Amino acid sequence: MRWITLDTNTIIKFFPILIKGSITTIELTTITIVLGTALALLIAFTKISRNVFLNSFGSLYTWLFRGTPLLVQLFLIYYGLPQFGLRLDPFPAAVIGLTLNIAAYIAEVIRASIESIEKAQWEAAYTMGLGFWKTVFLIILPQSMKRMIPPLTNEFIALLKDTSLVSTIAMVDLMRTAQQISSTTFKPMEILLGAAILYLMMTSVFTIIFKVMETKFSYD
Repeated sequence: MRWITLDTNTIIKFFPILIKGSITTIELTTITIVLGTALALLIAFTKISRNVFLNSFGSLYTWLFRGTPLLVQLFLIYYGLPQFGLRLDPFPAAVIGLTLNIAAYIAEVIRASIESIEKAQWEAAYTMGLGFWKTVFLIILPQSMKRMIPPLTNEFIALLKDTSLVSTIAMVDLMRTAQQISSTTFKPMEILLGAAILYLMMTSVFTIIFKVMETKFSYD
């Protein structure tokens, strides 16, 4: 039986290059979180709307993007759209694909959190003369924020890890960088282990940030 040995010098040598790739991953994740959350708010509001058309649109959106693989969505945007004359560079294609996908999941978190607020809160707001949307923005949404943070943390961490899929559309992120180095050094174990360490570091930082936010909201 052969002993498995790792060339730590290879990990150390190429770790700075992997860090550069991780910076792109962080940028992509941050942009997607901002855009995805904004879009998710709109989708969530359509799903709680009393308008049948808006409600149906929101349900269709979440059904479509939650029911199909993210990888397929990325391929449709990057490889499929050029067939119709729309060719995107890897970064904007990745942002669009990830944003559309994560928005569907965040929208469900927001919707569930809003609908979890007791009916008495809604009734009290209506008694005060507040309309539906004023009740949502002034009364319900601030209270539901505390309940959103734990599931949103899970979604954002999953998003960070899912960014590794953009390497399949030729975007040079952390995963793509690791693949390129592995193909030239012929030491995939060491390089991919270095990439795994960086992913673990990034997810840990995200977890700590949202844990602090959760603690802050719980005391407000």
